[in-house]
Amino acid sequence: MNVADAMTPRESLVTAVVPGTREDVLERLQDNEFSSVPVVNEESGDFRGLVSRERLIDEPDEDQLALLVEEVESVAADEPIGVVAALINTSGQRRVPVVDGETLIGMVTVTDLVRAMANGDVAVDADAGELMTERVNATFRETPLTVAERELAYAGEAYAVVLDTGGRPDGIVTEVDVLDVARIVEGEESTGDAIADDDDDWKWESVKAVGARYLPTRNVELPAEPVAGFMSDSLVTVSRRKSATEVAQLLITEDIEQVPVTGGDELVGIVRDTDLLEALV
Repeated sequence: MNVADAMTPRESLVTAVVPGTREDVLERLQDNEFSSVPVVNEESGDFRGLVSRERLIDEPDEDQLALLVEEVESVAADEPIGVVAALINTSGQRRVPVVDGETLIGMVTVTDLVRAMANGDVAVDADAGELMTERVNATFRETPLTVAERELAYAGEAYAVVLDTGGRPDGIVTEVDVLDVARIVEGEESTGDAIADDDDDWKWESVKAVGARYLPTRNVELPAEPVAGFMSDSLVTVSRRKSATEVAQLLITEDIEQVPVTGGDELVGIVRDTDLLEALV
């Protein structure tokens, strides 16, 4: 299977053009909940790179889109998907441009590759036990959500498995769950004592990663109730023997990016969508 078989074609992509401004791309990012947008030259159509919401926040005084574009690695449509899977795992890019010479013809994402596995379009010979990560990010069900959010941020993970008093997996909380209940304040007018000031631990500055998305914030107010009230308690798990194809199908049907691996009642690891790509390399 080649990249062309898995990619999202050019006509289905949301793009920005240069010359342009930061507002042009920020609007596209907000409307589509993407972490980045490909940028092309308005006249030639040549691919220029990606502009991310994180870059927009890191460069708050730069308005010219051309100066915000980041060069990224790309792939050709006729390359095997193992090449792009390896690139994603080494570069950390979740979206890889597909080019023909200088022309953008598509984009391939982690989800595209997982979907190809789920559909049986590519044969893989691995199981969850081989692909799982044994180091699992976790939190206690009575942990205040304000603290759990900081745990996600410090761990650099988009999830935490929630444990009960016996240390058994009881649910999962993701940055999307946090975002769903966050009150975001972007203006500078005073809104009362409930909004964070510079000394509050849960004030988020500049950029907040949410799975494959980024949310610029000035102040974020979170409920301080236990994380158990916000987690997904219908926890989906797999055993070590579950095949990579079956895990991929589960991620797609459940619209999730990771699934815990259990042995009996014990949590033994987790398989993330990027872990599955190891089976393609």
